[in-house]
Amino acid sequence: MSRPRVAITGVGVKTPAGTTVEAALATVLAGRPTAATVAELVGENCPVTFACLVPPFDPTPYADRREQQKMDRAALLALAAASDAVADAGLGPAVGAAPERVTVAVGTGTAGLRTLVDAARSLERDGAPLPAFLVPRIMSNAAAARISMRLGAHGPSLTYSTACASGATAIGEAADRIRAGRMDVAVAGGTDAPVTAEIITSFHRLRALSGRNEAPEAASRPFDGDRDGFVMGEGAAFVVLERLERAEARGARIYGELAGYASNCDAHHIVAPEPAGTHAAACMSAALADAGLGPEQIGHINAHGTGTVLNDRAEAVAVARCFGPKSPPLTASKGVVGHLIGGAGAFEAVIALLCARAGVVPPVANFGGGPDADGLDVVAGEPRRLEPAPVLSNSFGFGGHNACLVLVPGRPGGPR
Repeated sequence: MSRPRVAITGVGVKTPAGTTVEAALATVLAGRPTAATVAELVGENCPVTFACLVPPFDPTPYADRREQQKMDRAALLALAAASDAVADAGLGPAVGAAPERVTVAVGTGTAGLRTLVDAARSLERDGAPLPAFLVPRIMSNAAAARISMRLGAHGPSLTYSTACASGATAIGEAADRIRAGRMDVAVAGGTDAPVTAEIITSFHRLRALSGRNEAPEAASRPFDGDRDGFVMGEGAAFVVLERLERAEARGARIYGELAGYASNCDAHHIVAPEPAGTHAAACMSAALADAGLGPEQIGHINAHGTGTVLNDRAEAVAVARCFGPKSPPLTASKGVVGHLIGGAGAFEAVIALLCARAGVVPPVANFGGGPDADGLDVVAGEPRRLEPAPVLSNSFGFGGHNACLVLVPGRPGGPR
């Protein structure tokens, strides 16, 4: 018996590139960096004074003021993006399925760390009592719980933390539950909001961040020879996954399918990738095999592409291992939005699918070439047109966590 196919019927984002899917896609296609100086970081004498922040939006449609007080920003961004994805799928709050057959999967790298840092700062400086709702704000599972409560979903409500691969892991694991026949619908994605002086300083001391304080818009440079680290960002992205037969039966708009997923671990170093790219390449190959596709059938790659020297170099080697000397066209969304940590893989999967569906590959912002990119077909300058085709989205996290998704686009304007 063939396993159920998984359709993607809804998408929602709250990211530095925009708070709607349309706005975010336009920003990414324009290759327009969103990194900017953050007054709070300047005021705290932070060694890195810029980041990529989500533009202001009205949160009250997603949570009233009282509920907002009980939520960390990462959870609020997740709830908003997930709610948008459900609405985009044409589903009501109850999702239109048996509640026990609806699962929620959220990936996050830092969860409520921002709230904890803010509380510790307030306690140290002002002696202020800890907030009454500190515990529900810092719980790692808070975002998944909030989304499940919003939807009345009684299936598994799960949180995945695989560092920078968390969002992709959540989407892949949710898809596997549908393919195993255990669930009919999944709301899955990733979120993080780690922009505080303490967190930024910690990443700076790891030498992971770019230090271009005088030119933040030029700081995020995936695969460029002059890259010096990633730019911290915040944001959330979610998708609605359904059994394909169910989506077709209800006449849903189908963006495409989640056709392949794989994850593994470098087991090499807590913050550095395995230089030879062996296990990252194996993860890509396993995702392609899961989708029943060969490397030659991939139209383009949305790379992890952090803009750090070691990660981009290792990913370039891994792509060559998987695809040989001629890689598919390659893009990297972090040039525009920075690194959304737990939200990164989910946002990149959304962008990858929408671009594959439209037959276009976004340019990598700030890319001017470099030796580590010599074997890659990096798209730069302007978008590149191509025929709609399957796309590979890579996510590689601290701790050696690797997750790869293969997405097959549907027809623009058609049900599939």
